[in-house]
Amino acid sequence: VFLARGYFLSDGEHYDLISRQFSVTMMRAALNLNPDMHERFRELAEAQHRPAEILLQEAVAQYLDREEEQEAFRQECLESWAEFEATGLHVTHAEVDAWLAELEAGRAAEPPECHT
Repeated sequence: VFLARGYFLSDGEHYDLISRQFSVTMMRAALNLNPDMHERFRELAEAQHRPAEILLQEAVAQYLDREEEQEAFRQECLESWAEFEATGLHVTHAEVDAWLAELEAGRAAEPPECHT
């Protein structure tokens, strides 16, 4: 089917003649892929005998998992910094380094105490 701007291909795929990019529509969301990425997904799906849509969903899920984990870590850092600013409690690098050296040597050691 020809549209003013592009062609609809099979399985919800669309090729935009102006931007020269493929789009894949999934659950009311469109993902624009350049032709190289589209071909890579198509070839991988074919090699694995799986729908490209499933590969895209897995890729997005992995991206979301990774980014959510990074954001959680960032939030934890911000909370730790705010707590340090409020209380002044900390341990020095030298204290942590000495503690880790004890652990590395195979000796049981308690972590250093926080202080101001």
